[in-house]
Amino acid sequence: MLNDIKRTFGYFKQAVPFRLVPALITTAVLVILLLIPTPEGLKPEAWDLVAIFLTTIVAIILKVMPIGVMAMMAIVIVSLTEVTSNSSKGAITDALSSFSNPLIWLIVVAILISRGLKKTGLGNRIGLMFISLLGKRTVGIGYGLAICELVLAPFTPSNTARGGGIVHPIMKSIANAFDSDPAKGTERKVGTYLALVNYHANPITSAMFITATAPNPLVVDYVARATNQGFHLTWTTWALCMLLPGLICLLLMPLVIYLMSPPELKATPDAVVYARTQMTAMGPLAPKEKVMLGTFGLMLLLWANVPAMVLGPAWTLDPTVVAFLGLFILIITGTIDWDDVLSEKSAWDTLVWFGALVMLAEQLNKLGVIAWFSNAMKDAIVASGMGWVAIASVLVLAFVFSHYLFASTTAHISAMMLAFLTVGANLIPAEYLVPFMLMMAAGSAIMMTLTHYATGTSPIIFGSGFVTLGNWWRVGAVMCVLELLVFALIGSAWWKVLGYW
Repeated sequence: MLNDIKRTFGYFKQAVPFRLVPALITTAVLVILLLIPTPEGLKPEAWDLVAIFLTTIVAIILKVMPIGVMAMMAIVIVSLTEVTSNSSKGAITDALSSFSNPLIWLIVVAILISRGLKKTGLGNRIGLMFISLLGKRTVGIGYGLAICELVLAPFTPSNTARGGGIVHPIMKSIANAFDSDPAKGTERKVGTYLALVNYHANPITSAMFITATAPNPLVVDYVARATNQGFHLTWTTWALCMLLPGLICLLLMPLVIYLMSPPELKATPDAVVYARTQMTAMGPLAPKEKVMLGTFGLMLLLWANVPAMVLGPAWTLDPTVVAFLGLFILIITGTIDWDDVLSEKSAWDTLVWFGALVMLAEQLNKLGVIAWFSNAMKDAIVASGMGWVAIASVLVLAFVFSHYLFASTTAHISAMMLAFLTVGANLIPAEYLVPFMLMMAAGSAIMMTLTHYATGTSPIIFGSGFVTLGNWWRVGAVMCVLELLVFALIGSAWWKVLGYW
């Protein structure tokens, strides 16, 4: 009988299109949560939605199926159970409500635009240009990779596409040019150092622009909700607030990693030759690359609200409008075509999973779950007798370092951030609330430094074999603490100068 059960289990494990054990664990989580009596202060339908939400997060963390499928599962369950409405029509309307959110479309369109970087070769050219300028020493190559990340960040909302798809192939090519190859056991010559810089530039630049990583618009939405729309991070506000601490982190990061994981080869004059050779092979700037540069320049001016500054507020454009304008320019000039748009799976995948997670967060808020959880957390913190500085520190650190438990930045932010922000909004004095919100916003990207599964970029770079697991976690922990200190000390002073507190 036991053998029959094993054979049956083995058959289903191979036959079904999902990971069977994680699926069973996820199902068990849903059943257990639904069997738990509704906590005091919540309506039954609110607790049912909590069960659906937590089950979705568990399914995403355990990678039962691709995140888009898990998001669709949430939409289906919300619609069938009618936890948000007393009719099926009302429930499906609620389940699909977030797909009209302009911030979601901003990310989707920006991903579509970023396809042009790879198609035209402009992304590789930018990386090689910085290597040719800074590549005489290994640390200079590190700075070249970091600057390349910074230049690309405002236009590549997929930090995975930027760090793993554009910068990482450049980094590997440079390492291989110096015979630094994990397969040969020579990864420490330059490859380990460059791979770590390649990765750690990614979370820093992700913290610097709304459009630098997919979950950032979700952070913007949560900050606005937690402050009752009292503080809204525009593209310009975010970029300005994160500019100085972000640049200082980028300045320090290659040096700190150089000390923690020094390359065996310190001088690399051949890197300049390599980069220039590759650029020569690419030839002069192609017309489509020029269109990409012009489009990026136009979008950056509009996102920075320059026309409104010069000509008045009537010229203000919503960032999503600017993104659609940029995409339309690229299409009508033939820089990318409609097939490129249709085949950019990551954009449409983002639309589905991001829209579903935003929907769940909105419905949890409407049903009073966020307020209930925030009040419970607030009561516990008040009972501890902590001052507001300690409260802010505990909230930021608990949020950031709990990322050891998550394999998805979006899942982490969706599960925890709004509640933490709401507690902070209730307990931190009003005059110090904005710096706390900005610290949480920065922390939502900085937490990606911690592990080799922290975000989509990490398994790509870690999987290339240049960095050992222990070294990755050691450098990640140090960089996380360092970047939090920079944002807390220099960032708060910068925000004071800007007049935000």
